[in-house]
Order: sequence, then structure tokens, then C-alpha cells
Amino acid sequence: TPQVLGSVLTLARGNPASYEVLVDSWPHFGVVLTRLCPEDNKDPKDFYTNQLSVFYRDEGAWRALLGGSQAVDWTRAFRIRGMQDGMYEAVRELSHAKGLRLE
Repeated sequence: TPQVLGSVLTLARGNPASYEVLVDSWPHFGVVLTRLCPEDNKDPKDFYTNQLSVFYRDEGAWRALLGGSQAVDWTRAFRIRGMQDGMYEAVRELSHAKGLRLE
């Protein structure tokens, strides 16, 4: 997606916006997630600065990263940007399982 590519480009140019890129494996990744570095992102209620951009080749890898890692901090308000089939459903299912409200 353009958001993921833009974040990677920002990193390549000195990372002035303090982004980090997380992948499930390298170089043959199934999912890429970009976000602002958590230590530079202090407000847990600000869903704009807690924004995640996601691109995946494998929906199973996305679901595993979403539910089984610290890549997504479910204690914070956040927004996920991405346009792939299954993205919303995976977030909805996991948030429901955690007893969280999804907007």
C-alpha cells in the first residue's frame, strides 16, 4: 500500500518521523506493519499517532502477527490502514475475542 511504501521511504531517508517497520520474516515476508516508534508516541488515547499501516501477502501471517505478538498494542486506541481482503474481518474477530469495542 502507499502508506507502507511511504514509511519505508521515510526510513531510508533518515527516518525524521521516527517510524519503525516490522516484518514477520526477512527477506521473504508475509506481512509488513509500519508504525511510529512507541517510545516517541506517548498518548495511548490518540488513535492518529497510534496508526498502523499494513500490507500482507499471506492473511494467515497477518492474523498471527495481529494476535500473537506485541506488534499491535491492544491497550491503546489505534487505527489500522490497509486495503486487503480479510483485514477488517481479522481485526474484528480478534477484538471481539478480547472483549474490545471496534469502531
